[in-house]
Amino acid sequence: MVWKPDVTVAAVIERDGKFLFVEERAGGRVVLNQPAGHLEHSETLPQAIARETLEETGWTFVPRDVVGIYLWQPAHLSKTFLRVAFRGQLEGHDPSRPSITASCAPAGSTASN
Repeated sequence: MVWKPDVTVAAVIERDGKFLFVEERAGGRVVLNQPAGHLEHSETLPQAIARETLEETGWTFVPRDVVGIYLWQPAHLSKTFLRVAFRGQLEGHDPSRPSITASCAPAGSTASN
């Protein structure tokens, strides 16, 4: 059997002392998450996170550096996820784009604060 992890990307975006998050429903509750998603066919990792950030928040994101590469194997799924997280810079916002609710939290805070 060939092992093929699902490749995902995420953005860690800090601007003016705040982090950009998206509000999503997961496990029947509302959670804050990084802009993130799956790599699509023929797409580079930087292209994937730029696309996901734009789709989810309406912000144009330019990835600059890899923050980390993470492997997640949830016990309740028979899948493995390989996530590449980027940091970068926001370069513009299109408020007319349909998007998931985006919010900013002060740096150093947690979702429960």
